[in-house]
Amino acid sequence: MMNNLIVSGSPHIHKPASVSRIMWTVVISLIPALIAGIIIFGLDALWVTLAATCAALLTELCFGIFTKKKITILDGSAVITGILLAFNLPSTVPLWLPVVGAIFSIAIGKQIFGGLGQNIFNPALVGRVFLMASWPKYMTTFTGPFSYDAVTSATPLAMLKEGRVLDHISYWDLFLGKHGGCIGEVCILALLIGAAILLIKGYISWHIPATYIFTTAVFTYIFGAEKFFGGDWLFQILSGGLILGAFFMATDYVATPLTARGQLIFGIGCGLLTAVIRIWGGYPEGVSYAILMMNAATPLIDRFTKNRIYGVK
Repeated sequence: MMNNLIVSGSPHIHKPASVSRIMWTVVISLIPALIAGIIIFGLDALWVTLAATCAALLTELCFGIFTKKKITILDGSAVITGILLAFNLPSTVPLWLPVVGAIFSIAIGKQIFGGLGQNIFNPALVGRVFLMASWPKYMTTFTGPFSYDAVTSATPLAMLKEGRVLDHISYWDLFLGKHGGCIGEVCILALLIGAAILLIKGYISWHIPATYIFTTAVFTYIFGAEKFFGGDWLFQILSGGLILGAFFMATDYVATPLTARGQLIFGIGCGLLTAVIRIWGGYPEGVSYAILMMNAATPLIDRFTKNRIYGVK
């Protein structure tokens, strides 16, 4: 009788999706936001994105050669890091800035931990906060929508922080990206199109984005105005980098919890920290810092939310 029993190491159930396929699908999902950024801010947005992406790929290649490890520039992860870093930058920054940020993102945010799958923080956000701490003037100078002559404009969150009147900015303007901001965060419509691709493909789940956005909305509604329960929660959702962060950076496979319960806790933590920074912090935006702080808490969350081993009480 033929023995059909095959003994092998896990995993025992395989899916056709690979790391490379997932990464390049994420790249495709970011294209609508890139196109919107180019339309809104002009070709400067394209040059910044290309500079960051090329620098990220070159840094990844150099590390692979230097450490004599497998060259991984074709798996798409470095491309994602470069694009996401560029999406967190104003279109007016000098081109050396995204290059420096991308080098820092790959070298310090990723490769220093051992490469893809071993980094504890989202590499693009590591580069972003490094640039923010080093060159805050460049990072906080924005152009208005369709202002191709580089007329400066404050972001809606910055105007809210300064107590300025926002009657001239409608929810529809926020949804379509007709306001100042970073390249990839302003057009919510384009970001939702990309997020829908990832959700339909099953490459991300709803747990982190939904809890992140919902928690931010509830907390800013309760505490975001002079009186309780008077904050403009919809404005908070549509402004800044919340949608970009919730769907494309807080869902990083490596730096976020493994279980659904852990992801719910992660999303709630991101939402609370984002709201606290926006309401009481000195900086009008808190998405990057909130996600990085929760990245640091991921091992602890995993420890207390890990699934019970089958057969073990």
